[in-house]
Amino acid sequence: MAGEMHMDRDATHHELERARLDFRRLIERSDPATLRRRSNGTRWSNRELLFHMLLGYLIVRALLRLVRVFGRLPRPASRAYAWLLNATTRPFDAANFLGSYVAGHVIGPDRMTVMFDHVVDKLHRRLDAETDHNLDRGMHYPFRWDPFFKDYMTLADIYRFPTQHYDFHRRQLTLDQ
Repeated sequence: MAGEMHMDRDATHHELERARLDFRRLIERSDPATLRRRSNGTRWSNRELLFHMLLGYLIVRALLRLVRVFGRLPRPASRAYAWLLNATTRPFDAANFLGSYVAGHVIGPDRMTVMFDHVVDKLHRRLDAETDHNLDRGMHYPFRWDPFFKDYMTLADIYRFPTQHYDFHRRQLTLDQ
């Protein structure tokens, strides 16, 4: 269809694999003291931030469902939903911080690696099953919740989101010091 932009699936698969392998290396190279060290520019330790980076991939499944629902509705429906979520940014930020803080202490590094592998495998399979038409479907998002959320995002954008989020936070880790 004219005007539609189709994503480069191979590039997205490559990004997912690059992040998966990097995450595994980060965990394997880190000892408990390194994981307890403060990250740069966040209130999290490296271990908590690693969980938060994993969380970016875990939430994609919910984000994909949202696009599948709201992408079939008139745009004002998702605009109103995004407005409502933007209005709750402060409680979201608190829950986002606390969730990663707690999970970073409860879920061990080895388990995080297993979870990362599992979620990336699922994203690969889902991406392969998507039609170009579905990848072009979109909705409005709460752009105040994350610097990589845009006002309007397609399903293709959602598949790219977790690696953008990962790469941003990757620079905040202090594992190599």
